[in-house]
Amino acid sequence: MASASKVFIAVIGAGGVGKCFLGQLHALAARRTTQSINLGYISSSKKAIYNNDYSPIPIDTAAQVLAQSSQSPPTIQQLAEYLAAAPDKVVLVDNTSSQDVADSYPLFLQKGISIVTPNKKAFSGSYSLWEDIFTSAEKSGAKVFHESSVGAGLPVISTLSDLIDTGDKVTKIEGVFSGTMSFLFNSFAPTQGAGGKWSVEVGKAKALGYTEPDPRDDLNGLDVARKLTILARIAGLPVESPTSFPVQSLIPKELESCTSGDEFLEKLPAFDEQMEETKKAAEAEGKVVRFVGSIDVASKSVKVGLEKFDRSHPIAALQGSDNIISFYTERYGSNPLIVQGAGAGGEVTAMGVTSDLLKVLRQI
Repeated sequence: MASASKVFIAVIGAGGVGKCFLGQLHALAARRTTQSINLGYISSSKKAIYNNDYSPIPIDTAAQVLAQSSQSPPTIQQLAEYLAAAPDKVVLVDNTSSQDVADSYPLFLQKGISIVTPNKKAFSGSYSLWEDIFTSAEKSGAKVFHESSVGAGLPVISTLSDLIDTGDKVTKIEGVFSGTMSFLFNSFAPTQGAGGKWSVEVGKAKALGYTEPDPRDDLNGLDVARKLTILARIAGLPVESPTSFPVQSLIPKELESCTSGDEFLEKLPAFDEQMEETKKAAEAEGKVVRFVGSIDVASKSVKVGLEKFDRSHPIAALQGSDNIISFYTERYGSNPLIVQGAGAGGEVTAMGVTSDLLKVLRQI
């Protein structure tokens, strides 16, 4: 199928990932000679730029112009109608983590608007939303890709999809799915040396920008649970939500009610001994503790939490904030197919989004 000669790109979200994506989009538009890639819409939560005649917005200055814009974003319904009336094929790039935008994906897809996004909430929310998204895409012919919703730019979703689509039987998926948790446990319980106190390592991770502003948003395990929900659904398990299977939280119950991340960090040292005991129990067996997610396809079980691993295990040997995802399948036997590398960061996440955009451009 010949691809469209002109493509209209709409971007929601111009924060960390959004700015990196705009840089990559600018370079992509300059490289592609067979297709004219035009940025026709861009918005943040409070501002927008778009033209009633659908004339393009210069990509290289879009972020700066948006920051100075006095235009307010249209409602989601208005945006869907505006994009549906565009003279060219439209791809909506959602670089937000907004539930409201995620809930509107079926609306856009029904109008023939393709979607690429790192937004986990669309694909790990209710199972009915998951079904609505893909049913809407199938009916309209619009495309939807979300590689960066798991593992940033790592080819996790595409690898799993390829295994399944080519007829392999996936039996188990296991790994470290959070760059934050990877960094924390690699420094708290390293394979060599003693490691630091838990509260000190959490504080260090926050100072380096690895955690959310409130570290509890990482330590509650729900970010990993969302990623596991997505992969489990692709593997054919109708997981209802990220809270429908066991998820171990590393937040002491006494600190769940802290009013801020700073208060949580201030009080966390009093609970260091709990994590120290967990670390020592693993060391007594010659192992290290890691925060992992696993999907057992045969038993239809999904879980997130602490596990012990031999020091020589690939999961134990991770460096820095890397992710590692192991796919156990019939074809690969006892040696899993492993995807490993940086699982967080603006540029690598945007790379996954840009890669998805390229897939759509080839297909529309």
